Amino acid sequence: MTELFRHPLSQAALWFAVIFALLALAVVALRKWRGGSSDAQGDAQDLLTKFQELHGRGGLSDDEYRTIKTKLARQLNAELNNSDQTS
Repeated sequence: MTELFRHPLSQAALWFAVIFALLALAVVALRKWRGGSSDAQGDAQDLLTKFQELHGRGGLSDDEYRTIKTKLARQLNAELNNSDQTS
């Protein structure tokens, strides 16, 4: 087993995995420190705009776009209600 980790390619893969895991932990910690997604409403609006453009180009069917739009609209309404209650 130790012979496997002596190979340079195995060492590079191991270091890549370690660095990737540390970066993922840093992202999670940063999001928690910032209080989650403070711009979630903007993200949902951006997503809705992107899906609308994709639908306009023919990348989504009418049913797919309607489903996505309904889910994002619910999310936006819930976020607006939460922000109104905290203000």
